[in-house]
Amino acid sequence: MSIVIAGVVCGACHKKEESALKDNPFMQEWNTPYGVPPFDKIKTEHYLPAFKEGMRQQNEWIDNIVNNSEDPTFGNTIIPLEYSDELLNKVSSVFFNLLECCNSEEMEKLADTLMPLYTQHGDDIMLNEKLFQRVKKVYDNRKNENLNPEQLRLLEETYKGFVRGGANVPAEKQARFREINTKLATLTQKFGSNVLKATNGYQLVCPDKSRLEGLTELQLHNAAELGNEKDETKGKYVFTLDMPTLEPFLMNCKDRGLRKEIWTAYSTRCLAGEFDNTPIINEIVNLRLEKAQILGYDNYANYVLDDCMAKNADNVYALLQQVWTPALEKAKEEAALYQKMLAKDHPGAKLEPYDWRYYSEKLRKEKYDLNDEVIRPYFSLDTACKGLFLVCNNLYGLTFKENKDIPVYQEDVKVYEVLDHNEIIAIVYMDFFPRASKRSGAWMTNFREQYYTREGKNMIPVVSLVFNFTKPSGDKPSMLNIDEVQTLFHEFGHALHSILSRCHYRSLSGTNVPRDYVEMPSQFMEHFAFEPEVLSRYANHYKTGENIPESLVKKIEAASTYGQGFINTELLAASLLDMDFHTITTKTKIKLPEFENRQMDKIGLIPSIISRYRSPYFQHVFSGGYGAGYYSYTWSAVLDNDAYEAFKEHGVFDRATATAFRTNILERGNTDDAMKLYVAFRGHEPSIEPLLKNRGLK
Repeated sequence: MSIVIAGVVCGACHKKEESALKDNPFMQEWNTPYGVPPFDKIKTEHYLPAFKEGMRQQNEWIDNIVNNSEDPTFGNTIIPLEYSDELLNKVSSVFFNLLECCNSEEMEKLADTLMPLYTQHGDDIMLNEKLFQRVKKVYDNRKNENLNPEQLRLLEETYKGFVRGGANVPAEKQARFREINTKLATLTQKFGSNVLKATNGYQLVCPDKSRLEGLTELQLHNAAELGNEKDETKGKYVFTLDMPTLEPFLMNCKDRGLRKEIWTAYSTRCLAGEFDNTPIINEIVNLRLEKAQILGYDNYANYVLDDCMAKNADNVYALLQQVWTPALEKAKEEAALYQKMLAKDHPGAKLEPYDWRYYSEKLRKEKYDLNDEVIRPYFSLDTACKGLFLVCNNLYGLTFKENKDIPVYQEDVKVYEVLDHNEIIAIVYMDFFPRASKRSGAWMTNFREQYYTREGKNMIPVVSLVFNFTKPSGDKPSMLNIDEVQTLFHEFGHALHSILSRCHYRSLSGTNVPRDYVEMPSQFMEHFAFEPEVLSRYANHYKTGENIPESLVKKIEAASTYGQGFINTELLAASLLDMDFHTITTKTKIKLPEFENRQMDKIGLIPSIISRYRSPYFQHVFSGGYGAGYYSYTWSAVLDNDAYEAFKEHGVFDRATATAFRTNILERGNTDDAMKLYVAFRGHEPSIEPLLKNRGLK
């Protein structure tokens, strides 16, 4: 890479950059086990030059494609384009993963610099007229190319990617199109950064233990430990907005005033003040609309959905309404019960969102003799992982072996080799606990996706799983509640989609599938977590080692549809809110919380429930790639519930059914139409009935 000054190449600068690249770990072969990233050698200053060199190399590949004098073919155009970003992918997969779970001020500043460059580079490719014309000629001539099904799918997806990326945008609009993409990249990054800072910036400090009645011994111990970390809170109890702290606090703390205080802090994050996301939302929504309309769509949702199973906004609204109506009815029944309980404790008080979890947990204890503190001892983190691995072994014959010699990016992270009949087919990183540098929630990504190199070598995937579970405390291990066990199984369902991928091309492999299909394997995996036959094989008390009592298994099963009114309405409310933002058809001055309140009133959401994510911290939609796509959890749920019926029909661990699911769903990635893949497994298109039945809504 040369630096030009007044038309003259600066040789000294050129040599300096070349020397720096030689010492850059991204420019070297990774002589680590399985070629995983050498995290101990990668420093923040290595990213920018590696990104720039990756872009330069990709541009060189593209120049060679464009300047090829031969007629365009799949072999001389689509294949070199598919492999052109190897270095760029290598560095970006590490950077963007660590930005989410090992953030720092230095990394954020670097992201501010990189995002415009990275976005501009992508636009340079999508808007390269000569490149697109070669791709189009191959696409138009596809019947004469003698391609196998996966090659044809790659060609179709490549062509579609160019069209959706702006290749047909008129020349006079391309500058604005580029500007929009750059602004959106910067804004979405800023949105997520604000949420992380606002979450980390709050603590509920309570010096008076008497106000913490109802909290468990472990909760009090953890809060006291956190308080002792700083001089100003030493001897006090400290609670944060991390979900492993927040949820149990709201479920157990008897003091209504404290519940209100922490809930208000949680639910008003980024609504005003230093980390206000409201102007960012306004700009994102309008820029997305403008982008969609430049591409020929009336709104952003229809642009997104055109590339999904749902196809358009009308289909999404129709599905959500089918579940919303019975879910809201059930939620109202739940609210009436909790209101009666609240009236006994606080005569004349009205049920509020910060009351819901407290009285829901209280009634669950009364109705099913079931509570978190009875459940958690049977689901230590190690025990839950044991159950997860047992299910994977029984379904697919996989085994998991921890390897402590593989480099990690943080000391708490565990790494596993995944073996299929003694062959190592994947590496999985599991990052379990909260820290200030990690965003909230749980997610799966890759440090490397599965694919075959140009030379025909199968590159096994290197998978990253990130959670925010309660840390071990004293002599007690990390212990999970029902929701957290389901989260563990859910994210590992995503991982299996990558681990078991058998695709030739990286852009089609693993989880590179339509947004409303990607959640199907993850939600499908959740079904196994509390299946009685599965529980009896893995759930053991962390102290005594005794198996979970059959009586407790029956209570868990009996309570499986408890609280589904709340669970479904808060999820669907968020899905509908997302759609409402992205079905706007004219530039709008969005005011918050007025816009959100109006939309929630329109669907009849009761005041004691709020959307699962309120707009200013709705990271899925405004910084996580789920814009006009949050409905996909429900769309995929139709698929996963219908799919699980096959296992209930033939046996939870029926190997033939599991093999059919593996070969038709998990191995295939995006190598064919999603519905075709599903029908190949199930024999028919899915019905919504299993979802309604399993959620107790029918």
